[in-house]
Amino acid sequence: MTTNLPFPISMKLILSSFASLVAITLFFITTTNFSPSSFQPAPENTLQISNSSTGTESRSAESTSCGKIPPSLADALVHYAASNVTPQQTHSEISVTKKVLEKKSPCNFLVFGLGLDSLMWASLNHGGRTIFLEEDESWIRQIAEKFPSLESYHVRYETKVRDATALMLTARDREECRRVSTDLRVSECELALKSLPDVVYETEWDLIMVDAPTGFHEDAPGRMTAIYTAGMIARIRKEEGETTAIFVHDVDRTVEDEFSMTFLCRDYMTVQQGRLRHFTVPSHRNSGVSGGNFCP
Repeated sequence: MTTNLPFPISMKLILSSFASLVAITLFFITTTNFSPSSFQPAPENTLQISNSSTGTESRSAESTSCGKIPPSLADALVHYAASNVTPQQTHSEISVTKKVLEKKSPCNFLVFGLGLDSLMWASLNHGGRTIFLEEDESWIRQIAEKFPSLESYHVRYETKVRDATALMLTARDREECRRVSTDLRVSECELALKSLPDVVYETEWDLIMVDAPTGFHEDAPGRMTAIYTAGMIARIRKEEGETTAIFVHDVDRTVEDEFSMTFLCRDYMTVQQGRLRHFTVPSHRNSGVSGGNFCP
């Protein structure tokens, strides 16, 4: 999920604010342990203590237990508060995914790429399952040593950015690439990733982020197969009518622009913010989609 583009210094302040807000929220959650909708009058065994200088205070007769901050959130707070680096996406781009996570989390979140923003994504999906697919094996080991709570897997890509045009021409109109197969591991389309970890094929993903593999030079693997595979994962969801939120970053580049519009469909695009596009792709598993009906 590496990139060679500079990012605003203000992201440091944004992430520091994010860490502070999460810390304050967690403090109140772990110490109060109630929500407005579940609030009820104090039970009979609650002792009411009145003090003329401090007002009335309610305190349970039983000892109060303290909750612990989950490891992923604790790691994120410390990391972003002390780090001088910023995520690959801008605040406005991050906000697009954050809004969807606010509605869907805890959920299943698949991320192509392991980067400086991985702790943030895992924390925003607290209680759900977030996994990361990364091309650089040594980078996975480095991150695993520092943040063992993150779940990541090594992925090998066989494509090159320089072959993107040829791949587009051969795949765009091929029946094999438009057929909604129930198992991508046996797909005959060159763009389908067939050797990902089994968990990728066996999980119903609610969100997918494509921010890898590397794609900024001709010999890089490019995101052609990641974008296509993300779209097909969404189309083969078991429940008809289910949708998957797919986010593609760096759409200012030719590959990300053309492949997202072709295989995630222009009519499925919900919003574009900066270099990030958000698509909402429905399940086609039971509709027999083939040929010209691949996109609306």
